[in-house]
Amino acid sequence: MKGRIRLLAATALVPALVGAQNAPSGADDLEEVVVQAMRMSRPLDSVPAAVSVVSQTEIQLGRQQLGLDEALNRVPGLFMQNRYNFAQDLRVSIRGFGARSAFGIRGVKILVDGIPETLPDGQGQVDSIDLGAAQQIEVLRGPSSSYYGNASGGVISVMSERGPETPFANLRLTAGEYGARKFQVKTGGQADRVNYFVSLSDSEFDGYREHSETENTQLSSRLEFDLGDRGTLLAVANYTDQPVSNDPGGINLAQAQADPRSARDRNLSFAGGEALEQTRLGFIYTLPVREGSELQVRNYYVSRDFSNRLPFFGGGSVDLQRFFAGGGISYTHEGSLGGRPNRVVVGLDYDDQDDHRRRFNNNMGVLGALTLDQDEHVTSTGLFIQDELGIADNVQLSFGLRFDEVEFDVGDRYLGNGDDSGVRRLDDVSPMIGLTANLSPDLTAYGTYSTSFETPTTTEFANPSGAGGFNPLLEPQAATNLEVGLRGGAGSRTRYELAVFDIDVEDELIPYEIPGSPGRDFFANAGRSSRTGLEATLSSRPTDRIGITLSYTYADFTFDDFLDDNGNDYSGNRIPGTVEQLLFAELSYRHPAGWFGALDALHVGDQFANNANTVSDGAYTLSNLRLGFDASRGGATFSPFVGVNNLFDQRYNSNIRLNAFGGRFYEPGPARNVYAGVAVNFDLR
Repeated sequence: MKGRIRLLAATALVPALVGAQNAPSGADDLEEVVVQAMRMSRPLDSVPAAVSVVSQTEIQLGRQQLGLDEALNRVPGLFMQNRYNFAQDLRVSIRGFGARSAFGIRGVKILVDGIPETLPDGQGQVDSIDLGAAQQIEVLRGPSSSYYGNASGGVISVMSERGPETPFANLRLTAGEYGARKFQVKTGGQADRVNYFVSLSDSEFDGYREHSETENTQLSSRLEFDLGDRGTLLAVANYTDQPVSNDPGGINLAQAQADPRSARDRNLSFAGGEALEQTRLGFIYTLPVREGSELQVRNYYVSRDFSNRLPFFGGGSVDLQRFFAGGGISYTHEGSLGGRPNRVVVGLDYDDQDDHRRRFNNNMGVLGALTLDQDEHVTSTGLFIQDELGIADNVQLSFGLRFDEVEFDVGDRYLGNGDDSGVRRLDDVSPMIGLTANLSPDLTAYGTYSTSFETPTTTEFANPSGAGGFNPLLEPQAATNLEVGLRGGAGSRTRYELAVFDIDVEDELIPYEIPGSPGRDFFANAGRSSRTGLEATLSSRPTDRIGITLSYTYADFTFDDFLDDNGNDYSGNRIPGTVEQLLFAELSYRHPAGWFGALDALHVGDQFANNANTVSDGAYTLSNLRLGFDASRGGATFSPFVGVNNLFDQRYNSNIRLNAFGGRFYEPGPARNVYAGVAVNFDLR
């Protein structure tokens, strides 16, 4: 009740902060946005959910392109940490889903060109996403398992660049403080019935903190074949080589204040960090069956070799060889039902994950004796239906239902301490129902009920007793979401959106560390938790040259019922790793002669670092500045740019390690730093 009262107060304080989508800088009007991430393409105003769309301009223009958060900080309800620790990967949370992640992404479904970057067990990574090759990012906020099944507390869908009608080649070089360097070359175009795009990038970053170096090489390509009456075929390929990603570790408050650039001593002595190599290949074939109907078939194949070193001896080195593949088929029909316009899509998804995991002792960075050897096989099968019915001229009813079965099968190869082989089979039914009403040409209201479920990943299933197999006490978490919202415009230059939601979560998955394995996370279930919040954005172009974006998030995320295994009662406490207040503001300017500038600020409220709420990290505000211009000479366009991160030199922590052992909660973020670069674009006509 307290959270709902505070939500009403926040709603009263921000009636003007209602949200919008971002148009490319320099656009005269804010054009209609079409959303692709919900199994059916539909105009944003007909979507009964909170969705944000980020354009290529916002992703790439004058950006350093170190992490997704550079472009996505403007999205309300989305909170990101860990930008500067590439061994841990970006920690992304949408309405609190994903906040628990110790490394990688949990609880949020990641898609690239319709191909999942999230495994069947719910683990996701963004280390293979090349921001310099991204054309659009859609963020679906809130439980979405009716669309994508397991680990869909939200969806981030990245679309790669398509080649333009006029072929081009682009060279881009960026350099900055703390050893930041990135070189990228890309080309694309249209050749008869083939649209093509290829990008190659190479980056290095020494890092703000000691022992945080990283190197990354990426090759991405996209080929789309127009087969005439036989439809279209999209083929995408990506190769990522990240041979170095060192982990400086979390440090305590005293060390963070005295020497924020230092690393944890054990991470240095045990050479904490990771290396990976990944190849991804995907195909999507779309065939028009008859008027108003189409059949789509997709499949993909991913090979990933991964190794890391954690800062402890017993089993502190991991070697993982992974192959996952999958596919799906869907049929979409647009017609009528009861004399009313109706669209329906039905489909099947199947995904298969095969891991060979070994753990070795970490002898101060040297591979030691084998301590665990097991095969982990995860399969996921999902059947779904989505329907959109126009029940009146200005009212649409949306309905979705999905059944998922996820099976975990562990085969123990290391039998010296017993056979820990086992099987767990988990299933769930995820419904969604939504109503969208066009109240006027410039105002749409919606309401929705949706659900999500989330299994523990193979890593999170690890047994804290030290044995292999599964933690027998761990269960999936489930969530139900009630949401209402408004979106609309004031003329052609201003768009807004407001969403209010209430989410109940059962068996929330919470990380913790144990003394025997400091730096490794295990997981437990909280009984019940609740999440009440408000999200609002406003995007406006008052003149052809000026753009304004504002977004605000209020979030009251608490444990309703949580008694841990040691008898500690955390009921009523805030969920660690979540913030109550987020505010983003950006002012941009673009001159017809080619000059551009953008100043943004992100205010992050305080957050708790542990379940007991006895340790907190204070609020902070980060500001960033980008400047540049375009100059055309013949068939080439030169685009130099410069940027300043943390403009006002704010001291802050870029990540908080939740429930860390020994008070090592903090990963300090960089001081003010400058980068600069130049892009040269060639017209190949």
